Formats: sequence, C-alpha cells, structure tokens
Amino acid sequence: MKIVDATTATSSPNPHHVDARKLCEIPPAVVVMITLQPGESLKRHKTPVDVIFYVLEGTGTVEIGEEQATVGKDTLIESPARIPHRWINESEEVFRVLVIKVPRPTEETKLL
Repeated sequence: MKIVDATTATSSPNPHHVDARKLCEIPPAVVVMITLQPGESLKRHKTPVDVIFYVLEGTGTVEIGEEQATVGKDTLIESPARIPHRWINESEEVFRVLVIKVPRPTEETKLL
C-alpha cells in the first residue's frame, strides 16, 4: 500500500509557475493536485490525453475549448484530449483541483 499526504508532497516546476504536486504516477494514469492562489491561472494548453478534474476547494473558472464555466467544490469536469483548456482563480480564496490524466501521457503538454 502506498499512502501520499498531498499537503506535504513536493511541488514540481511547471510552465504555469503554480503549485502542482504529482501525487501518483502509474501506467494507466497520473494524478496531480494544483493549487491556484487568488489571481493565479494556468496558461491555455493542450493535453495529449483525456483529463478529469475534481474540484477540492474554492471556486474557479474552467475554460475548455470555447466553453467557460465557474465551478466549485465537489464538481467533476471532463476535458477531452487535445482540446485547449485552462483554469483561472478570480476569487479571493485558494482554489484547489485534482487533475487525473488518463492514460499517463507519453507526449508533452503543449502551451498555446
């Protein structure tokens, strides 16, 4: 059994310059926890695999393709492979989302 304490996992350098902690990496999937402070956002990008987002804390704006929605805690969002997407935290509170990439990517994410 492997147990990971997300609060003490190390944040990895990333092109978005935000707190991104890889919690699990196995052949069928990668799980990352992203924390956006007030005013932070991800750069618009394309992921080579399908992504599932689960909002853990706060309220944020998700853009996938031409669609945009404001979502909060306990919301699940599906994002198809190769569709431009990003997260924006326009609130005054921390926004935290769990990112599940399925399958584990073998190509790099492309910033737009």
